[in-house]
Amino acid sequence: MEKRDGKFAGDDPFEIARRWLAEAEATEPNDPNAIALSTVGADGLPNARMVLLKEIEAEAFVFYTNYESAKAGEIDATGKAAFVMHWKSLRRQVRVRGLVHREDGPQADAYFASRSLKSRLGAWASRQSRPLKSRAALMAEVAKVTARFGTNPPRPPFWGGYRIAPLEIEFWADGEFRLHDRFVWRRAEIGQEWTTARLNP
Repeated sequence: MEKRDGKFAGDDPFEIARRWLAEAEATEPNDPNAIALSTVGADGLPNARMVLLKEIEAEAFVFYTNYESAKAGEIDATGKAAFVMHWKSLRRQVRVRGLVHREDGPQADAYFASRSLKSRLGAWASRQSRPLKSRAALMAEVAKVTARFGTNPPRPPFWGGYRIAPLEIEFWADGEFRLHDRFVWRRAEIGQEWTTARLNP
């Protein structure tokens, strides 16, 4: 295969992803770490929604959510998910498919503690993905948890992280006349060596 250089250079796809995200942080006006996360429901229908990627580790991508949400239920049932990060200003995207495990230990505690107080209280108040009678009912619940926990709410037992360990990562960059550059990294199992290939646009 041809040598990868420029924006695609490197032997570690996680490092390339971190580099691209760092570049996006300098150009994207809002949420450069936003990802469109896809899961599959029990009915076989796919689901997609935007969440914020919080860390790119040595071997995984990490985000946080309510474990009682629809997305969490679908992840827990299948152990699989996919996402795409797209940056219009850079004309690039990263696509990831892989296996998912919970992150609900000290790392999740530390991240929860780093969030704003209102976000922490909101995590307690929201019964994510379930029917809500009114906005006023939600705000009443926020008032209850504020009275209960004050300024130091602990991480809820129903809230934490997910770690996506990819089996496939694709890097895409816009090209003239829609002749885009695409390189995919694949492995059959976690821990195996990656294979790489250029794809047709």
